[in-house]
Amino acid sequence: MADVGTLRINHSPAQERYEAILSDDDEVVGYLDYVSEPYQVVLTHTVVREQFSGHGYAGQLVRVVLDDIRASGKQVVPVCSYVQRFIAQHPEYADMAVPVPQ
Repeated sequence: MADVGTLRINHSPAQERYEAILSDDDEVVGYLDYVSEPYQVVLTHTVVREQFSGHGYAGQLVRVVLDDIRASGKQVVPVCSYVQRFIAQHPEYADMAVPVPQ
C-alpha cells in the first residue's frame, strides 16, 4: 500500500488490519486494528512490538492509516488511546475524528 521510509504499510480489509513491515527484511513491526462501518472507521488498537518501540513506527503507521481513511471519505472513531493522542498532537486530522461514545 504505502512505503514510509523503511516501512511498508499493508492493508488487509478482510482482517480489518493495517500492518507496518520493515521494507528490508519483511519483518512485521506492528499493526493497527479497526472495525469498518458504513460512514466511519473505529480504530481499536495500535501495537508496535517491543523491540521496535521508540523509532516512530507507530506514528508513521497511524499517519498512513488516517490518510487512507481520509481518502475514503469516512470519519474515524479513535477508541485506541495512541490514536487519540496522535490526533490531539496533529490537528490536521481533528476534522475527521468523531468523539468516542462513553
